Amino acid sequence: MSDADKKTIRRFAIPCYDTDVAHYLKPGAFMDLAQELANISADSLGFGFKDLQRYGTAWILSRMHIEFLNMPRWKDVVELQTWHKGFDGPFYVRDFRMLGADGQPAVLATSSWLILDMNSRRLLRREHLEGKLPLDTECHEDAIAESCGKVTLPEAELEEMFEHRVGYSDIDFVGHANNARYVVWAMDSLDYEEVSTRRVRSLRINFNKEVCAGDTVELFRAPVEGGWVVEGRVGDRSSFCVDIRFA
Repeated sequence: MSDADKKTIRRFAIPCYDTDVAHYLKPGAFMDLAQELANISADSLGFGFKDLQRYGTAWILSRMHIEFLNMPRWKDVVELQTWHKGFDGPFYVRDFRMLGADGQPAVLATSSWLILDMNSRRLLRREHLEGKLPLDTECHEDAIAESCGKVTLPEAELEEMFEHRVGYSDIDFVGHANNARYVVWAMDSLDYEEVSTRRVRSLRINFNKEVCAGDTVELFRAPVEGGWVVEGRVGDRSSFCVDIRFA
C-alpha cells in the first residue's frame, strides 16, 4: 500500500454553521471535521468503530495540537487530509492537514489516541490490540512532527468563569462528552470581544478525565503570553486543560 493510499482526503465547502460572526471557521468546528474524517479513515483501513466494537473497545482522543495558519472562511472550498503515523509511546498518532482555497496549508494538526474499554470505562494499554489491527497502514509524513505534550497551568491565579452541566447535546456515540465540546466550553470562557475579533493561532488540549451526562464542569482560566489556558474540572479532578494562543 502506497503512502497516498494510506491517506483519507475529502473536499468540501465550509458551511455557515461552522463559522463565527466574522465568517471564519471555529476551532471547535475544525475538531468536528477532523474527528469525522478520522472515523472514515479508520473504517477504510480496518480499525474503525465497528472493528473495535468486536473487542469491546473504542478510540478516545487524548491530546491534540492544532496550528491555524490561515483560517478558512465560510464558503471556502478546502481539502482535509488525514493519516495515522503508528505509535508514540502509549499513543496511536494521527495527523491532519487542511488546504485552503489557494491549495496552501491552512490548518495543521496532530492527535494522540488511546483505547477505552467500553464496559469498565478504563483505558487499555496499546498491546491490548496487538495482532488484531491491520499492518502496513502507517504513513510517516508529518503535519506536525512532535506529538502534543502535556498542557500545564501557569503560575497565575485561576479565575473561575462558569459552570456547565453536561447534557444531551454534549454526548457522542461513545457515551461521553465529545472532544469538540471541550473546546467550545473553553472558547466560551473567554471574553467575546477577544474571541470574535482575534484569530486563534494555535491550540493544544489534553483530555484528562472522561466527562459524562449529568456531570457539572467548572471552567477556570489564567492568562499566558498571547492567550489563555483554560481548565475544566469535575469535582476536584481536572477533566481537560487547553492552551489557546491568538495571532
